[in-house]
Order: sequence, then C-alpha cells, then structure tokens
Amino acid sequence: METTPVKTKKPFGFYVCALGFTFERCAFYTAKYMLAIWIATTAASGGLGMTSAQGVQISAWFVAATYITPTFGGYIADYWLSPRLCVAAGMVMMGVGYMLAWQASSMGMVWLMIILVALGTGLFKGNLSGVNALLFNDEKELNEAFSIQYSFVNVGSFIGTTFLVLLIPAFGFNFVFMICGVLLLIDALWFIFNSRSLGEAGKKPFKIDQRQFESAGKKDNAADTKLTSGDKKRIVAIILVTLFSVVFWTVWYLAYMPAYFYFGYGDGAGFIERANWVIGSFKVPTSYFDSMNALTCIVLGPVLGRLWTKLAARPKGDMSMFKKTALGMMLVGVSYLVMVLADVVGDGKTGILWLALVSLLMSVGEMVFSPLGNSFIAKLAPAKMMGLLLGVWTIAVFFSQMIYPVIYALLETDVPKDFQMGYGVLAGVVIVLGLILWFGSKSLDALETAE
Repeated sequence: METTPVKTKKPFGFYVCALGFTFERCAFYTAKYMLAIWIATTAASGGLGMTSAQGVQISAWFVAATYITPTFGGYIADYWLSPRLCVAAGMVMMGVGYMLAWQASSMGMVWLMIILVALGTGLFKGNLSGVNALLFNDEKELNEAFSIQYSFVNVGSFIGTTFLVLLIPAFGFNFVFMICGVLLLIDALWFIFNSRSLGEAGKKPFKIDQRQFESAGKKDNAADTKLTSGDKKRIVAIILVTLFSVVFWTVWYLAYMPAYFYFGYGDGAGFIERANWVIGSFKVPTSYFDSMNALTCIVLGPVLGRLWTKLAARPKGDMSMFKKTALGMMLVGVSYLVMVLADVVGDGKTGILWLALVSLLMSVGEMVFSPLGNSFIAKLAPAKMMGLLLGVWTIAVFFSQMIYPVIYALLETDVPKDFQMGYGVLAGVVIVLGLILWFGSKSLDALETAE
C-alpha cells in the first residue's frame, strides 16, 4: 500500500489557533474549578455559603452552557459570518463575562457571567477548530494536528488549575476571575494581530468549501446542493459517536466530584478529609486533580498523534472512531474501580497517589478519542454543515452536565460502603457499555466510508 509521509512541520497559523485555545482554556478551567468550590465555601471565607450539591449544579450549568452554544455559533459561521470574525468576537465576550465575575457578590452576577461566557464560547470553540483544519492540505495530518492542539488546550488547563488557583487564598475568588478576563482579552489581541498567518482560511463562511485535502474535494458540498446518501450516512456517524461520548463525559465529569468533596478537604467548607493531600510540608490543592489530567494530556498529545499517523499507514488503517470511543469509555470505567479500591485500601485515609492514578486513567481515556472529534468531523462533514457539526460534537458535554449532577446527588454519601457500592456499580455499567460498542463497531464503521 502506497503511503504519503505526513509533514511534521506545522504552519505558523496552526500555532496561532492552538495558542488561542491555551489562553481560553486557562481561564475556563480555572473558572470551572472555582465555581464548584466558591459557591460551597462559607461567606466568611469569601464564598457564597451554599451547599456542595449547589456548587456542583452551578458549575455543571456553567460547563453545559458553554458546550451547547457552539452548535448555534457554528451555524452562524456556516452561513452568515466569517468564522474568524466569530472567533475574535467570542474571545472578547468571554473576557467581558469573566470581568463581571470579578465584581460579582451575588448569584445574579454569576448567572450573567455564565450567559456571556457561554455566548462567547459558542462563537469561539468549534469555529476556531474549523479554521485550523483549513490550514492543512492532507487529511492524514489532521489527527496528529488536533492531538497536538489538544496539548495546547491542556497547557492552559494546567496553568490555570496549578498556578492561578494559588492566588485564591491571598487575593480571593473575584480577583482570579479578573485574571481570567484579562487572559481572554490578550487572547483576542493575539488572534487578531496574527490573522495574516491564517491566509484565506476562515475568511468566508464554511458553506464555501475551503478544505484543501483530496477526499473533501471528491464530495459535492456546495451550499446550494442537496445532501447525498453518503453525506447523510456520514452525518449519522458523527451523531452516533457524539451520542456514545455522552456516556464517557458523564462519568468523566462526575469523577471530579468525589475527588473534590468525598476525598477532598475544601478549606472553609467543612468537608471530611478522606485522603492525605500532604506531600512533605505542602498541602496539595484539590485543583491539582485537574492539573494531573492536564499534564497527562499535554504529554500524550504529540505521542498519540504520531501513533494515529503510524496506524493510519497500515494496510488496514487506523482504529475507527467508534472503537476509540469505546476504549475511552472502558478506561474511565476502570478509573472508577481504582477509586473504589483506593477507598477500601485507604480505610478513611486514601493516599494521594491513588487519586493520581484515577486522574491518569481518566486522562488516557480522554486522549484516546476526544481530540479526534474535530478531525473526524472536519474530514466527514458536508462543507455547508461543518461549523454546525463541529458544534454538535460539544453537545455530548452539554448532556453530560445535565446528567452527572443528578447521579452525584443520588450517590452523594459520607458512608464508605455506600460510596464503594454506588461507584463500583457505575464502573461496571460503563465498562460493559464500552465492550458492547467495541464489539458492535464493525457495522457502524461502514458509515464513515459511505459514498
């Protein structure tokens, strides 16, 4: 089988887009973490004095809102506005939203921040990935490019949850929200002043097919043509992968809540401490559970990117997106089993290395399939629906935010036996669903290559 070597050098525009995610994700993951803790921290310690369940719910709504709006933002970029204009406007809106949280002292201001950040994310998230995809002329470069982009995403997450959160004890939650706002305004300036490096990519709505790789050119994707049978089957494949990933993201986000509240310590919030978060004389912030995830993703991005390129060069090609999704589900299910085992072995005082292993397994599961969603869609989607479908990919996270707080409320307990039973059963369910998808993927794979 003849193969064309994949270029290792990326265009400068790729780094403009990738760093755009770094700034934005630094602010987002810092805010996500702070919301859950801030709301459940006593007023005397600078919080809003609500319950942990309320903190979980508000944090979930924040994430959910930012993962439903890219569908609408993508539709706007498909038909009406330049995707590049959408991205820049979205960055500014998010910055203004975080600035509002800087001045917030009530839930009304918090909700206004959530609305502005969600609308800005809608214009930003999928469209920036879409612009980045247009910079490549070989589809075999996309899996690797988006895996590396995912590392840039997690550089932002790592900086936020590792370093920015350390400012909270000294300066308070509101001040750190201000830093988040400044980061987004810098992000907008970075993107706008480097837009020349993007060439023509994203200047026109996505309905005008600007993809350069050969397989895209084989499809008749003009905005005024009807969808072919192959187009419809590929859309079904995109939607099915998105639906299966709902299961993954539900348990993935849920895993953070036991780390924060069951095993965590939550200074000022009165939680029982069931894990030893002290290393030497340093008390590890619970946000470092997030940092472990980000660090793993940073390291694995280039490694897995090269792996997908090598697998694609085989006569039978790479693993399908359905199998990768199934593998991700099974790995996060195993992470739950480790969490349960850690509680049994720790007997009320779990070692922090157990939690690090939980985060590692979750992160590997995430990296196996999540970065490839944008690549998958950029290759398969009809041009006139590319922005919309890039937004649809994020809907899985939206639904997960609606589901996991309900599961958390059902499983929330201070009784170890109940915790172990509840999360153990959940682990078994997720692993079984992953196995079903893995062994049933053969018939689903045909949708990806439908003509």
